Amino acid sequence: MRYETIVIGAGQAGLAMGYYLKQSGGSFLLIDKGQQVGQVWKDRYDSLKLFTPRMYSSLPGLLLEGEQHGFPTKDEIANYLKRYAEKFALPVALNSEVLSVTKHGESFCVETTIGMFYTSNIVVATGPFQTKRIPAFSGSLSENILQIHSSEYRNPNQLKKGKVLVVGGGNSGAQIAVELSEERETYLAISKKPNYFPLTVGEKSVFWWFDKLGILKVRNTSIIGELMQKKGDPIFGSELKNAIKNFGVTLLGKVVNCKDDQIIFEDATILEVNNIIWATGFKQEYEWLKVDGVFEKRKKIIHNRGISPVKGLFFLGLPWQSRRGSSLLQGVGYDAKYIIEHMKR
Repeated sequence: MRYETIVIGAGQAGLAMGYYLKQSGGSFLLIDKGQQVGQVWKDRYDSLKLFTPRMYSSLPGLLLEGEQHGFPTKDEIANYLKRYAEKFALPVALNSEVLSVTKHGESFCVETTIGMFYTSNIVVATGPFQTKRIPAFSGSLSENILQIHSSEYRNPNQLKKGKVLVVGGGNSGAQIAVELSEERETYLAISKKPNYFPLTVGEKSVFWWFDKLGILKVRNTSIIGELMQKKGDPIFGSELKNAIKNFGVTLLGKVVNCKDDQIIFEDATILEVNNIIWATGFKQEYEWLKVDGVFEKRKKIIHNRGISPVKGLFFLGLPWQSRRGSSLLQGVGYDAKYIIEHMKR
């Protein structure tokens, strides 16, 4: 079967792309391996709340309802994405995994678990959360220690009794550590001192202030944008800071090795725990994308605001694709609109 455009991924990036493709009038299909739209959000930990408020968590054309300065839950976002696909009648093929994408002349061949498709344009909208990044030395730990990645964590009931170490200083790791500290001895391992930002200032979301100051529109190639990328995301909210201050969470340095029942840190500290949650993020892998001229030697994608050097091949939802929010709900629509305008030209 042939389509004008095929979008790989029906998460927030793919749906935003679908919205603009629907308006343009060409034939298109969104392909996703999930069982339902919003599956990735449904599968996150139970207590997850976004640190971006509802007013900055909407996709083009449909407002996320609720108190606009309030922070939505993960189920709220999952239901919103499902409603979004239904409202705009976006064609989504679920339970469908892409096995390979190859280019033949002016066309792409997309091999999937439900058949073969052909298209003139491919939009890779698989997002930044693809393959779990867990250090290789984790395999040296005793089988008595329960190890899970943060993407597999749902709630404290999954864990064994006893101490827990959360490895990773992002917002997910921080939220999970705070939650666990309410009922057990909790340690958090991070490689550098955490940088905190308030969630609200003067009863308004800090993102409202970012917007007014122009920070949300800062380009990735600007001096400020490059500084922000180098510094990384802060920890939003004061919950972790308070938990550390009140001895609920013990802060430790970088984990450098593991052996049997021991976790070894950069400062030679040794710790024994019953559980480890690897909040160490994800790595992007595109082994199925068998098209020349797309990657640098280190497998880094070559693109300019999502437009690759290969005619008809685009990327959407990458971190800092054009601005800070490019991989988030509040920014992905901006990049999708840019790509569709490029396609029209």
